[in-house]
Amino acid sequence: MSSSTTRKPGENASPSPSPSPNPNPPEESGSSIKRIKITKSSEDPDKKKVVVTSAGKRLKDVEISVPIVYGTIAFYLGRKASESQSHKWTVYVRGATNEDLGVVVKRVVFQLHPSFNNPTRVIENPPFELSECGWGEFEIAISLFFHTDACDKQLDLYHHLKLYPEEESGPQSTKKPVVVESYDEVVFPDPSEAFFARVQNHPAVNVPRLPPGLNLPTPVPTETVNERERGDTKDHALNQWFMNFSEADELLKLAAARQQVQAHIIKLRRQLSVMDGMHQLPKQASAYE
Repeated sequence: MSSSTTRKPGENASPSPSPSPNPNPPEESGSSIKRIKITKSSEDPDKKKVVVTSAGKRLKDVEISVPIVYGTIAFYLGRKASESQSHKWTVYVRGATNEDLGVVVKRVVFQLHPSFNNPTRVIENPPFELSECGWGEFEIAISLFFHTDACDKQLDLYHHLKLYPEEESGPQSTKKPVVVESYDEVVFPDPSEAFFARVQNHPAVNVPRLPPGLNLPTPVPTETVNERERGDTKDHALNQWFMNFSEADELLKLAAARQQVQAHIIKLRRQLSVMDGMHQLPKQASAYE
């Protein structure tokens, strides 16, 4: 599984290539795993960061991480396709386990290709997504804005919209979409007490480490589904196409790959052993000896 480059938050998006009716997209894996750390400062200039300046008492040696997934799902329109609209696609940011990200993310801005009407799309409420129709592939800039008690700077992500499958043989299916997703973990070290109290029991948030003897703030009651519109994606219409990024699945994939490598090594060793044995056989005596 290859990983793609994460740009520093606040960095401008690179110019988007003009889409073509018969694009030849660069090689790209179906998913990538990265860990983005949101921190106050860093000695490493290459480390991606967002400066946290929220007010209030901070909890030292505490980390809050929020697993997120962003990507696109594109459907070929088949007989309904036209020269300018061959695919319907959706770009989104969701919780890795389809939980509501609204507890941390305030809004998401999707920057589309300039050829679209109103290419800057602002989504104020979860689920953070938008759907469009088109015919070309291009890079989408995705900017995440957090609630003020979490972080006061945006986090910029970049995703390449993919419409065409890697396999070019045969007609494109209208039932099986092209799915490309990336997994990130956004980490908030030394969070404010207000932020911690508000999210500590939320299923979209991970609190992996708590120092002993820490006096935790009183949890803030979470809103019920009846109090506001639910923002998770568990019952989303595209849910069946979402990828699973659980750690258990990753460990199973790594274990299976390790077994395949070990089996291949054993096979090669046997072949080498047979070849060495053939070389060590004595040459047959000549009839003239």
